[in-house]
Amino acid sequence: MANTYTQVHLQFVFAPKYRAALIHTYWENDLYKYITGIIQNNKHKMIAINGMPDHLHLLIGFRTTQSMADLMQDVKAGSSKWINDNKYCNCRFEWQEGYGAFSYSKSQLPDVIRYIENQKEHHSKKTFLDEYKSFLEKFEVAYDERYIFHAPE
Repeated sequence: MANTYTQVHLQFVFAPKYRAALIHTYWENDLYKYITGIIQNNKHKMIAINGMPDHLHLLIGFRTTQSMADLMQDVKAGSSKWINDNKYCNCRFEWQEGYGAFSYSKSQLPDVIRYIENQKEHHSKKTFLDEYKSFLEKFEVAYDERYIFHAPE
């Protein structure tokens, strides 16, 4: 779109189905590169990506020509197919339904990047579920406990 100028920075947080710890260190960097390619092919800019065996964080410069839902659909579908095609899991890999998306100003980016880069250290003190709830509370996002990345009952 001519004469449309935006600066939108979003952090996405999402997890494998049932928050299973399926992302292994021996292939996580290849996964990050693959997801970065998906982001770039959709004309967005990957700023930071990192995670734990049971979830990922992406910080991107988001272009407003695509919806967040469509981008997450592309990321999740493409990356789960890539994981399954490479047989990185003993089971069929799927991402949990849903995701968190949080916006930041340009001045906040250094802190968010540092936070994402230090996931392993951060999660030695705090679980993913506690972290996710704290994001929702910090950003004043109303949520229903029944739909917060629960394990199967």
